This record gives sequence, C-alpha cells and structure tokens, in this order.
Amino acid sequence: MDMKKYLNYICLVVLMTVAFGCGDFGNTNVSPNGSPVPVTSTLLTNALTVIGNSQLGGGESSNYLYPSYYCQYMSQALYTDASRYGIVDPGWGLYATRTAAPARSGLEDLQNIINVNSDPKTAAYAALNGSNNNQIAIARILKAYWMSYVTDRFGDVPYSEALKGKPNPKYDTQQSIYLDLLKELKEATTQFDSGAPVVGDIVFNGDNSKWIKFANSWRIILAVRLSKADPTTGKANVLDVITNLGTNGGVFTTSADDMVITYPGSSAGFQNPWYNMGTDQVICSTLADWVNSHSDDRRSSFGNVVSGTLIGMPPGLPRADALAYTSATPGQSLVLNNAYRSDVSSLVVLSSADVLLARAEAAFLGWTSEDVNAMYKEGITQSWHRWGQTNAAHLTAYLANGDVALSSQPSDAEKIGVQRWLSFFPNGDQGWSEWRRTGYPSFVKAVANSLSGTTPDQIPTRYIYPTSEHGLNPTNWAAASALLNNGDSRFSSVWWDK
Repeated sequence: MDMKKYLNYICLVVLMTVAFGCGDFGNTNVSPNGSPVPVTSTLLTNALTVIGNSQLGGGESSNYLYPSYYCQYMSQALYTDASRYGIVDPGWGLYATRTAAPARSGLEDLQNIINVNSDPKTAAYAALNGSNNNQIAIARILKAYWMSYVTDRFGDVPYSEALKGKPNPKYDTQQSIYLDLLKELKEATTQFDSGAPVVGDIVFNGDNSKWIKFANSWRIILAVRLSKADPTTGKANVLDVITNLGTNGGVFTTSADDMVITYPGSSAGFQNPWYNMGTDQVICSTLADWVNSHSDDRRSSFGNVVSGTLIGMPPGLPRADALAYTSATPGQSLVLNNAYRSDVSSLVVLSSADVLLARAEAAFLGWTSEDVNAMYKEGITQSWHRWGQTNAAHLTAYLANGDVALSSQPSDAEKIGVQRWLSFFPNGDQGWSEWRRTGYPSFVKAVANSLSGTTPDQIPTRYIYPTSEHGLNPTNWAAASALLNNGDSRFSSVWWDK
C-alpha cells in the first residue's frame, strides 16, 4: 500500500474517532458509534492499529505491561510496584471502544464490520470496501485473535453475549471460548471469495491468501496451548492444519509470511507503540542473563547492548533498591534496540518462528509426525533472522550449545519452551501464557519482597475481574468467580493452565 493511501486511512480513523462515543464494559455492548452505517474500511484500519499494540496489552496504559513483568521480559527501573506484582484493576478495556489516546480496542469495530456486511440493508454499502465475505472473514479472524488475549488474561469472560447489546452478559467458560475460537479460525479461511479485495487492510493489503495463512498459524498457536487441558482437541486441530497444508492455504514458514504492522511515524500521528515507552521499562536480568551467557545474537536487537552485553535489571526490586542498582550498574538496556523502537519501526505481531516452534512442540508431544529437530532448528533460525541476526557461524554454534540442542530426552520439553519464550519476546501476553502453561523457562521465578500478599511470593497467573463488575454484573461475576480454584484471585488458574 502506498504512503498516500496509508495516511488517508489514518486520517479516516481520526475522523471516525472524533465521531464515535466511548464506554466501558458497562455499556460496551450498546454500540456508542454515532454513524448508522459505519465506514467498514475505517473500522478495519482502526482495529489493525490496535492489534499492533497487542504487545502492550491494548496500548491503553503502561499498566497493561504486567504480563511482560510476570514472564520477566521486562523490569522497572524507577517505579517498581508493577514488577513487584502490585494489584492491577484492568477494567474491560480490551472490549470497550475507547476514544482516549492512544487507541480504541477494536473488538467492537470488528463486530460492526461483521454486522454491517451481514445485514441485507447495509451489505451493498459495505461492499464498496471489498466483498462482504472477505470483510467478514478478516473480521472473524481478527476477533478470534483478540478474544484469545481477553480470555487468556482472565479465564472465563463474556463471549457469546458480548458486543450484542446485553448490559449484563453471562461469562462463558474458557473451554467453550477456545472451542469456538478454533472453529471461527477454521471457518473463516473458507469464507473468502474471489470478490473485491478488502479496503482498509494496512497489514496484508487485501491479500486473502495471507489472511488464510495467519488464521491457520494462529490456530496452531491456540491448539498447542491446550496441551494439558484438552490434548485431544489440541492435537485434532494441529493435525487438521498440518495434514492439509497443500489445500488449506498453508501457514507461516518464512519471514515473508510474518504479520507485520508498519508505522508511518510521528508526522502521521501513527507511531510504533514502543516508541513512547519511557525509561522505566528495561530488560529484565532473567532474559538478559540467559541470552548473554548463551551467546545469543538476538540480544543486540532485544535491547541496546554495552560491549555486546545486555544490561538487565533484576525483577521486582523495591524502588530504593532499584535506584541503587541503576546507580551501581549504569547503562540499563531499554526494551528493544533503537532500530526497533523508533516511531517508524515495524512491529511483528506473529512470526514464522513462533509457528515453527509451536509445530516443534506439537511433534515433540507426538501429535504429528513432523521432524521435531528440523522444526525446532528452523524456528530458531527464523527467529534470529527476524531480529536481523544472520551470522551463520554464530548460529551454528548456538544450535550446538548443550542448553539449546535437542537430545531426544524429556528435557527437550524445557529447551523448546525456552525457545518459544525467546521467540515471543517482547509480546508479554504470549510469553506469560506459555510460562503459565508449561512452567518453562523454569528460571523464571517469583521475586522477593513482592507486593503479591502471598507467602511464599507467587507470580500472578491471571488478571482479576474488573471491580466494576461487582456492582454492574454481580450475578454473572459471582458465578464465574465461584468456578475459579482460588476465587477471583490473581493466583487462580485459567482453564488451560494445569
């Protein structure tokens, strides 16, 4: 897409944002959009800008970086309560349409795309921005992607009754949500037609084949996440994708496939979300120590290095200790090298490395007959290439390292888990989810002197429900809370976390 068109879409988003209202989950299901027939190209562009902020948990607030602290990608150098597991009340921001900076969530926009294209009264107007089927298919895929973030944070959440005008929606079980997300991703790939390409697609420029690859790839990610809670369903979905690669449109296999958000920068008011991150967010020593000690070249891309070394901050230091540590150990590495956090830097939402390593785990589990070692090595290779690291000799030595090379032993599970954790960086939600499910990397430990209020200290394993639900939706909130092993606590487990 040329820059002129790109900027036009951004201008449309700004104009529509001014026209739209705002709300929290209390009225999210009652559409605040003022226009009786929204411009679907604008809705899609906005939804994609927010998807690009997914690594920051929706881009609404630095408080939404909590998963990155929990999985120890990041630490705080100044104000350390979040990395010490201070309580967060996140609200329903991932559902709600927001006009406040930096962006609206996009879920309601995606639902509106589906509604406008499905309604016979508005379908013809919507088709000016691409065939109805193509628009609906993309919206279904993106909605499934975004809803997986919502449920992975909280567990059971409103789903079947969400975004449908119900003021007190019921909470669906995470198990039922996952089954539907997998179904949606599969069905959406078959809904595309040969009609007009979709307008407003700032990621794949209306290329249906790339959306199909993304849907199949995300389906693998979600299916492997069921390895402990429902391995039968997980295996069936992985096999369905892998055994039909010749006819189903395929999956991500090289960096050319990656889902990437490209930002025009400050001049267009549309910046890479990491650009505005302050100096409080630095690389965690847990991550830094591992990549430094294993000569992992990705370290020079993960953050700014000093003499080839990432300078990490220990997780969860009390403020006074953090300030003392920074004074004694200057040069703390900010998250991402400057080349990856400028206002015009691109951001990878999902990479071929993520998918290849998920396939490696599926093969390790015995779900497929694919070559575990081949998938694993290629996944690591693609991850290095994603971060601009192409020194073949360094990569060969890294792959041969005893802590990296597979050995056909049970310990391979942790090696795969560590590489998946590294591959997802800096996407804290995905790193946290993988750590919760597998316990890997095992060197991610709870911090001392935490604010968790537990003994011993414990890393949070879910978000608590918004406190507003206690008054706005008390019956459904209470029913969902009663199903959690520790009630509505940060230390309860979501369904797939066994």
